[in-house]
Amino acid sequence: MTQTIKIGTRGSKLALWQAEYIKSKIEKQNSIYNATITIIKTKGDIITDVPLAKIGGKGLFVKEIELALLNKQIDIAVHSLKDMPAIMPNGLSIGAIPKRENPQDILVSKNNIKLSELKTGAVIGTSSLRRASQLLFYRPDLKINPLRGNLDTRLKKLNTEALDGIILAAAGVKRLGYQKNIAEYIDPDIILPAAGQGALCVQIREADPIILPIVKKLNSEINRYEVAGERAFLHNLEGDCQIPIASFGKAEGNQYRLTGLVADTAGKQIIKSQIGGELKNAAKLGAKLAEKLISMGADKILQNIKNSIQ
Repeated sequence: MTQTIKIGTRGSKLALWQAEYIKSKIEKQNSIYNATITIIKTKGDIITDVPLAKIGGKGLFVKEIELALLNKQIDIAVHSLKDMPAIMPNGLSIGAIPKRENPQDILVSKNNIKLSELKTGAVIGTSSLRRASQLLFYRPDLKINPLRGNLDTRLKKLNTEALDGIILAAAGVKRLGYQKNIAEYIDPDIILPAAGQGALCVQIREADPIILPIVKKLNSEINRYEVAGERAFLHNLEGDCQIPIASFGKAEGNQYRLTGLVADTAGKQIIKSQIGGELKNAAKLGAKLAEKLISMGADKILQNIKNSIQ
């Protein structure tokens, strides 16, 4: 007898692709289950005319979905991991981190011009303080224009607004089949990705005896360790996805290397460092790297940013 599993997601084209991907995996691996998709609007979807940092960074694209999961209106939530606060609400847990897509940022530009070749004073669209600060550190001459909206909307605005380029996550562009628009995959030495970028999170109720065994089959153990270090770094800096904190961890066999940074919003100062160790200790390494950056002055930068956006 077929049983139904309800998957909660945002309603954007990319979010629906992600939910459909998880739905197909579940149904393929578990013949007795039929998965349905429930679309849930989040605060970040409703308020589209204000920069994300101004409307409160934590949980803008996940809170309402998490509430539906806690209230048992859905059985599984599918999120972009980079949208999730570093701390999970009581009663919820990460059931699986599926195989990660490319975590880099990419440039989409008019005439496919590379980042280093953009004209002096070129206008770049992004609402990410993380991306903007690193861009300005690399090219102080660039001008940043806020850019909100789903992926399709942002791609259209490249041609409808006075923009020379926009910065996006490679993962979303690839998942929706827009690779032909990519002018350049941006080197992480220029723009370090957000914690968890490129990874999906399958969120469940904690220790759910029915759902946990189902979603565990979707998990990539290596990717889960990699993002655990990135998120531990974010958590120990008390950061969220809307302030200029970046981290990127990479497994090399049973070893792990994590790079993290904190930047000021003007792009004048970046504090950046690396740490390495055993992959199984990824979360501890993330915490240690955060402590290292704090000792280098990262906490002062972050406090100034929080004061400025309150």
